[in-house]
Amino acid sequence: MPNIRRTYGLLVSALFVAPLSAQTVSPPASTPTRIPTRGGEVILPTAVEQQNYSDEGFAAIRRAGNLVFISGVIVGRRPGEGTDVESFKAQTRRVFKRLDSYLKAAGLDFDDVAMINSFHVWQGPNFSGTRDDQFKAFEQVKEEFMHGPKPAWTAVGTTGLLADTGIVEVQMIASSGAAETRPH
Repeated sequence: MPNIRRTYGLLVSALFVAPLSAQTVSPPASTPTRIPTRGGEVILPTAVEQQNYSDEGFAAIRRAGNLVFISGVIVGRRPGEGTDVESFKAQTRRVFKRLDSYLKAAGLDFDDVAMINSFHVWQGPNFSGTRDDQFKAFEQVKEEFMHGPKPAWTAVGTTGLLADTGIVEVQMIASSGAAETRPH
C-alpha cells in the first residue's frame, strides 16, 4: 500500500504544485467546460481541471444551488524555492491567484467567499518558520486578495497533506446569490 500512496501523492503533487507553466501548458479555454448536475453544475476552467475530473474523479468547482464549492488547492514548494516566510508568501499568492481564476470561472470574486477551510502543516520540511509565522504570513496574503466582507474561516493543523511538498491546503465555499435577510 505505501507504493500506491506514494505514487498517488506524486501525481497529486504534479497536479497541484507543479510549476505554473506546467499547469498551463494548454491555454485556458475561452469558456470553461460546464457539466450540468441536478441543481447546479460542475465547472472545469482549463484542460488541467478537465483531466483531473476524468482521471482523478473530482471537480475543481461545483455549483449546488447558489453555493459554489472549490476543491482544496495546495500551497506548496516547487524545486529550488525556499522554505522561509517570504518564499511561503509567494507560494501562497500563487494559490490565491489560482483561486481567483476559479471564482471568476464561476462568475464570482473573493467578496462572494462565505467560508475558507485551511489545513496547515505546522511542522514539516517545506516551511522553516513557526506556526505563528506561517499563520501570520498566510493571513497577510489572504488580506491582499480579500478586501470585502470577511468570510467564516476554519484553520486546522495537520501532520501532512496528500502532496509531499504541501504546506497548506485551501478550500473555499462561495455564494452566487443574495441570501434573504430576516428581521431580528
